[in-house]
Amino acid sequence: MIEKNHPPIKYGNTGVLIINLGTPDSTNWLDIRKYLKEFLSDRRVIEVNPIIWQIILNLFILNFRPSKTAKAYKEIWMKDENMSPLLYFTKKQSEKISNSLSKENIIIDFAMRYGNPSINSKIQKLHKLGCENLVILPLYPQYAAATTATVCDEVYRTLMKMRWQPSLKIIPHYESDPLYIDALVNSIDKKINEISWKPDLIIASYHGIPKKYFDKGDPYHCYCHKTTRLISEKLSSIKIKTTFQSRFGPQEWLQPYTDKTLESLPKEGVKNVLTICPGFASDCVETLEEIQIQAKESFINSGGENFDMIPCLNDNDDHIMLLKSLIERSI
Repeated sequence: MIEKNHPPIKYGNTGVLIINLGTPDSTNWLDIRKYLKEFLSDRRVIEVNPIIWQIILNLFILNFRPSKTAKAYKEIWMKDENMSPLLYFTKKQSEKISNSLSKENIIIDFAMRYGNPSINSKIQKLHKLGCENLVILPLYPQYAAATTATVCDEVYRTLMKMRWQPSLKIIPHYESDPLYIDALVNSIDKKINEISWKPDLIIASYHGIPKKYFDKGDPYHCYCHKTTRLISEKLSSIKIKTTFQSRFGPQEWLQPYTDKTLESLPKEGVKNVLTICPGFASDCVETLEEIQIQAKESFINSGGENFDMIPCLNDNDDHIMLLKSLIERSI
């Protein structure tokens, strides 16, 4: 017999949460510092003695790095939207997936691993909306412990505090999904048709990780090369080279490095370069500022003649079709 005073409880829904890396709330120093502190305190991201690292982080990095990072964000910040491109496009992806899915009782939302909106807040929201099933889609095509795994960690931490847990499905990686490869190839073809010059080489630049993570068994390096190989099989007329960007600190990272490669190419006679960043689901500070601005300037100053960057898949139709397909297979 049901108690008359029992509070109404929503149930029967499935929540889908697409999750990207994260973004500061604004370009001001304090917001940048807060974001960096959360990101660089993640022990999956920085695998060193935590006591020593916290001293370095709080005494040095968080006093000097925010100014440099703020300058980079100001270069790419979407002033009309008052948000970063990464937040803008992740939000758009969520909205377009929701509009394209016709199934009832499916709620699509998005979160950020670092910054806002947080994973915890969005899982709690979906729980209140009666989501008994939860599908997590980390927006990292190539699995790495410092990306996909840390999203999983935060999801698990949230569920550990819940009395009534939903069922859980996590989509771990999609580096070789045919829809993903086709979407990347289509984006390359589109850019080539837009420019007035012929590229000598396409640089596929992925976010790097310290080499010691690879040595410990992280599969990320292999997944990146697999994606590039599958793209190249469909673009046999143009050579594609895998490189790694965004290294941090003095230790060795996955090589070859994107910046060093671009500086050396003109000396080898390669003076017309297209870049693509297949590991990023949305354009962000690493693509728009680090590649489109800094890498371009470095390449031209080193003797290059033509340089352009192929936009990330963002919220284009091919990408939405891919994300929708990944989700539908997991519902």
